[in-house]
Amino acid sequence: MKTKRPLFYLRRKFDTLLQQWKKRENRLPLIIKGARQVGKTETIRHFADESYANFIEINFIERPEFKEIIRDGFSVDALIRNISIIDPKLRFIPDNTLLFFDELQEFPEIATALKFFAQDGRFDVICSGSLLGIQVKRVKSYSVGFQETETMYSLDFEEFLWGCGYQDTQLDGLLEPIMTRNPFGKAVKDTMDRHFLDYCVTGGMPDVLETYFANGTFENVPQTQRRILEDYRIDIRKYAEGLDPVRIQMVFDSIPAQLAKENRKFQWSVVSKGTTRRDYWGCVEWLEDAGVVNKCKRLDIPELPLGAHLDNDAFKLYLCDSGLLLSMLEKEIQEDVRIRRNLGTWKGGLFENIASEALIKAGIPLAYFKRENSTLEMDFLTRSTDSIIPIEVKAENNRSKSLRMLIDSKTYKDIHWGIKLVNGNVGFENGILTIPQWCAFKLPEIISNFDSSN
Repeated sequence: MKTKRPLFYLRRKFDTLLQQWKKRENRLPLIIKGARQVGKTETIRHFADESYANFIEINFIERPEFKEIIRDGFSVDALIRNISIIDPKLRFIPDNTLLFFDELQEFPEIATALKFFAQDGRFDVICSGSLLGIQVKRVKSYSVGFQETETMYSLDFEEFLWGCGYQDTQLDGLLEPIMTRNPFGKAVKDTMDRHFLDYCVTGGMPDVLETYFANGTFENVPQTQRRILEDYRIDIRKYAEGLDPVRIQMVFDSIPAQLAKENRKFQWSVVSKGTTRRDYWGCVEWLEDAGVVNKCKRLDIPELPLGAHLDNDAFKLYLCDSGLLLSMLEKEIQEDVRIRRNLGTWKGGLFENIASEALIKAGIPLAYFKRENSTLEMDFLTRSTDSIIPIEVKAENNRSKSLRMLIDSKTYKDIHWGIKLVNGNVGFENGILTIPQWCAFKLPEIISNFDSSN
């Protein structure tokens, strides 16, 4: 039985990626991983509707009988024959059929067939699954050199604005005040501030946003978010092979408390008093592989190349979706945000989580800096071609002592300017570019244009 289709389709940046994949002459089977409920299946269905005369969807959870299709081997002809026997209504049109294997984590063995589909070339193949990140090494071992892998996330703020009715040209115009270093006009800023606070509440999960856009209110949003979180917990219990699911869930449930701390650094004692990393070995990695959390590793030294200076034992953990994070907080805090439009003391943790999302979704790896035995700390650091750009997240537009020190210090020769994400307006002073939090989805363009002009 097919999953119910949504009332309307939310435009995604992944749509463009899929169209680019289809245009490649020698395209390989595509594996799409990502957390549960980020919209993988519906995006693939939409792509198929627009781009193929024929679409075949095989869900290994809803129809486990399809696991039998490999009984005669992995040749394309044998697989097609067995699929057609199980469901005679399915038709295979060479050069105009998309074959979609969904919930691949239930049956990773089918990945062996990707090599044969790649060599055959008559049919396009996409695979996906909610917990596919857990199985991706296993899947790759079956199809080395014969598949591509992409990761999908929940909607970013730009995609949210598309859902609100904005066009690309309107959103591209948001870059001009930043590049000219002029504040946004009051009407524009107030409007975007309002949309951004709504996005803080909803997050980017398609099911949540369908509810929000259909009703025009937050009615049923918390219930949908809680359902998704419970689905995550069910997945933990079901798929935590070789690990203690209780401990994985304890790490997961500790994230709000981790982000409520002043320095946000992940501490094992917050999970459970008296425990160590050894006690919870593999739990963080499981959540990261599942796409549920984003790990931000500490840099020992802010020097290029960044990857050479990462400390694997010191990190922060951010939830994959800030709307889900909000729904994990105490009911009073949730109501303050949803009803009273007040982030209160939780503003810093929520804004930092949203910034981490924006960076990841923009293709920017997460890293932070903390100097030992010092107050010098930076929320995030990224790079351009030949420099490091520190990014500070501020709940209010107040002093940036650490950012100032990094830019001015002769010790950090790769740092020339920095970005401050604030609940405020555009500004530029002494190498610090101040921009509103909601501009984070434009960071790659901002960094590219601004870096070349300095």
